[in-house]
Amino acid sequence: MSVKTEPSSDPFEAWRSMRDATMKAWADTMVQAVNTEAYAQATGTLLDSYLTATAPYREIVEKMMTQVLQLSNMPTRNDVIGLAERLTNLELRLDDLDAKLDGIIEQIRRENTDSRASRRAAEEGR
Repeated sequence: MSVKTEPSSDPFEAWRSMRDATMKAWADTMVQAVNTEAYAQATGTLLDSYLTATAPYREIVEKMMTQVLQLSNMPTRNDVIGLAERLTNLELRLDDLDAKLDGIIEQIRRENTDSRASRRAAEEGR
């Protein structure tokens, strides 16, 4: 007994199949094009040109933004970076102090243990 397959009732199925095949072909072509050394060099050159051309505008926008932030009593990027560096420095110092404190506590524990042992030995010797 053979199973009879009915034609799809979706009128757009052929269109979707064609679209998927086209998208796959484009994707494969683009992957091949993008993974070449020539593409990497061209993109690098384009990016360098863009960054060079927009540098003056970026500086102007940065200065304006700094002024706006200062007038608004808001921190600038440099303020936040400076604060982050200070906090990192404080965190490192706290870590150092914590390590030193752990060493002191351990030394006190050892001395207490040693003095208890000495007292017990002295009491047993009497």
